[in-house]
This record gives sequence, C-alpha cells and structure tokens, in this order.
Amino acid sequence: MVLTTIITVIHVLVAVAIICLVLVQHGKGADAGAAFGSGASGTVFGAAGKSNFLAKLTKWMVVVFFVTSFSMMVLYGKVATSHTESVLDAPATSLVPNIDEVK
Repeated sequence: MVLTTIITVIHVLVAVAIICLVLVQHGKGADAGAAFGSGASGTVFGAAGKSNFLAKLTKWMVVVFFVTSFSMMVLYGKVATSHTESVLDAPATSLVPNIDEVK
C-alpha cells in the first residue's frame, strides 16, 4: 500500500515536471534555420537535431514516467485480479421496474 502511494506521488510529480519542461522549451521554428526563411528549419542541425539540457531532461522524465506507469499497471493489476468473483457470475438484475409492480 505504501509502495503504490509513493509510485503514484512520483508519477504525478513527474507528469507536472514534463508539462513544465515542454512549456519552457521553444519550438523548432525559433531555431537558427528560421532566420534563413526556410520552412524546414528543423533540418538545419541534421537528422538528430540540436539537443540541449532541457531536451535531455525531458527525455529522462518521460522514461521515469513510463517506468512509473508500467509499475502502477503491474501493482494495481495484482489488486484487481486478486478477486475471484467475476461480473458474469453475478445474477442478472433489471433496472427497469416491472409494470406489474408499478400498479
């Protein structure tokens, strides 16, 4: 129970950090290629592109986000599959009242 709480808190904090990091970074149109008037300014630095500190930090935050997502899937999946009762085993109930009961 404590482990799932810690992972959930880390997951939320990393999600907020990713949002902030993406909003702080500038787009590809603001790179040096935009000064030459070309529409393909992202290709000025080659196929890999220019990688700065914020881009690397964003990449590693996304890796942590996926790891916490996967670990929550595994941990919460164990809780959900621990019940042996199936929804299909429950008796069928109708939410619509019988016309004879209404009279």
